[in-house]
Amino acid sequence: MPLHKSAEKRLRQSERRNARNRSRKKELKVLVKTMQKLIDTSADKVVVEVAYRSAVQKLDRLGVKNYIHANKASRKKSQLTRLLNNYVKAGQE
Repeated sequence: MPLHKSAEKRLRQSERRNARNRSRKKELKVLVKTMQKLIDTSADKVVVEVAYRSAVQKLDRLGVKNYIHANKASRKKSQLTRLLNNYVKAGQE
Protein backbone atom coordinates (compact mmCIF):
# COMPACT_ATOMS: atom_id res chain seq x y z
CA MET A 1 0.00 0.00 0.00
CA PRO A 2 1.69 3.21 -1.16
CA LEU A 3 1.94 6.02 1.38
CA HIS A 4 2.84 8.91 -0.93
CA LYS A 5 0.98 10.44 -3.83
CA SER A 6 3.85 9.76 -6.20
CA ALA A 7 3.97 6.12 -5.11
CA GLU A 8 0.24 5.78 -5.81
CA LYS A 9 0.78 7.20 -9.29
CA ARG A 10 3.70 4.82 -9.92
CA LEU A 11 1.48 1.92 -8.86
CA ARG A 12 -1.26 2.99 -11.31
CA GLN A 13 1.28 3.39 -14.11
CA SER A 14 2.85 0.04 -13.30
CA GLU A 15 -0.51 -1.73 -13.43
CA ARG A 16 -1.38 -0.16 -16.78
CA ARG A 17 2.01 -1.03 -18.27
CA ASN A 18 1.85 -4.55 -16.89
CA ALA A 19 -1.56 -5.08 -18.52
CA ARG A 20 -0.26 -3.70 -21.82
CA ASN A 21 2.79 -5.97 -21.73
CA ARG A 22 0.69 -9.03 -20.93
CA SER A 23 -1.73 -8.34 -23.77
CA ARG A 24 1.08 -7.90 -26.30
CA LYS A 25 2.79 -11.10 -25.21
CA LYS A 26 -0.57 -12.91 -25.33
CA GLU A 27 -1.11 -11.70 -28.91
CA LEU A 28 2.27 -13.12 -29.84
CA LYS A 29 1.52 -16.49 -28.23
CA VAL A 30 -1.80 -16.66 -30.08
CA LEU A 31 -0.11 -15.93 -33.43
CA VAL A 32 2.58 -18.58 -32.86
CA LYS A 33 0.06 -21.19 -31.71
CA THR A 34 -2.19 -20.42 -34.68
CA MET A 35 0.68 -21.07 -37.06
CA GLN A 36 1.57 -24.32 -35.32
CA LYS A 37 -2.06 -25.42 -35.34
CA LEU A 38 -2.31 -24.70 -39.08
CA ILE A 39 0.77 -26.82 -39.69
CA ASP A 40 -0.60 -29.64 -37.53
CA THR A 41 -3.88 -29.66 -39.44
CA SER A 42 -2.06 -29.64 -42.80
CA ALA A 43 -3.58 -26.35 -43.88
CA ASP A 44 -2.94 -24.72 -47.25
CA LYS A 45 0.63 -23.50 -47.74
CA VAL A 46 -0.50 -19.94 -48.48
CA VAL A 47 -2.51 -19.72 -45.26
CA VAL A 48 0.46 -20.97 -43.22
CA GLU A 49 2.75 -18.42 -44.87
CA VAL A 50 0.35 -15.59 -44.03
CA ALA A 51 0.28 -16.74 -40.40
CA TYR A 52 4.08 -16.96 -40.44
CA ARG A 53 4.44 -13.42 -41.76
CA SER A 54 2.12 -11.96 -39.13
CA ALA A 55 3.92 -13.84 -36.33
CA VAL A 56 7.35 -12.70 -37.52
CA GLN A 57 6.12 -9.14 -37.90
CA LYS A 58 4.83 -9.16 -34.31
CA LEU A 59 8.09 -10.72 -33.07
CA ASP A 60 10.12 -8.00 -34.77
CA ARG A 61 7.96 -5.26 -33.34
CA LEU A 62 8.05 -6.63 -29.79
CA GLY A 63 11.80 -7.22 -29.97
CA VAL A 64 12.56 -3.71 -31.16
CA LYS A 65 10.34 -2.12 -28.51
CA ASN A 66 11.84 -4.30 -25.74
CA TYR A 67 8.64 -6.09 -24.79
CA ILE A 68 10.69 -9.24 -25.23
CA HIS A 69 14.43 -9.57 -25.51
CA ALA A 70 15.80 -9.12 -29.03
CA ASN A 71 17.58 -12.48 -28.87
CA LYS A 72 14.36 -14.22 -27.87
CA ALA A 73 12.58 -12.63 -30.83
CA SER A 74 15.37 -13.79 -33.13
CA ARG A 75 15.30 -17.31 -31.69
CA LYS A 76 11.51 -17.58 -32.10
CA LYS A 77 11.73 -16.31 -35.68
CA SER A 78 14.34 -18.94 -36.41
CA GLN A 79 12.18 -21.68 -34.90
CA LEU A 80 9.13 -20.56 -36.88
CA THR A 81 11.16 -20.37 -40.09
CA ARG A 82 12.43 -23.90 -39.53
CA LEU A 83 8.86 -25.10 -38.94
CA LEU A 84 7.66 -23.41 -42.13
CA ASN A 85 10.52 -24.74 -44.24
CA ASN A 86 10.00 -28.30 -43.02
CA TYR A 87 6.28 -28.00 -43.70
CA VAL A 88 6.84 -26.71 -47.24
CA LYS A 89 9.48 -29.35 -47.92
CA ALA A 90 7.18 -32.12 -46.67
CA GLY A 91 4.39 -30.81 -48.91
CA GLN A 92 6.57 -30.98 -52.01
CA GLU A 93 7.52 -34.61 -51.49
